[in-house]
Amino acid sequence: MTKENFPREFRLLTPENFNNVFKDPIRAGSPYITILAKNSDLNFPRLGMIVPKKALKRAVWRNRAKRLIRESFRTSYSELENLDYVCIIKPDFLKIDNQEFSKLLKKLWKTISIRSRK
Repeated sequence: MTKENFPREFRLLTPENFNNVFKDPIRAGSPYITILAKNSDLNFPRLGMIVPKKALKRAVWRNRAKRLIRESFRTSYSELENLDYVCIIKPDFLKIDNQEFSKLLKKLWKTISIRSRK
């Protein structure tokens, strides 16, 4: 079941949602991004993003990061576990191109899935 959009219900919106993920999360990371995940009571995965201005000064860079994460989440949606995910961008994100970053995200989604089953 591939979703063609990214509706509000698939997003982490409140600080409570984010704080829940930060408490004892499942982690996967690289020099460009860290993904934290936590079990959810819902029957679908949800995504939250942290793209700090300190890491990426220009809005264009921050928007690029968010767009790539959302697209990867949307296309991988049917393969993801029912977890709450928080993606945290790091400053080195600017050193990687879009195609490599997309491949990296697919790999990290799989890593999180494997770790969540243990």
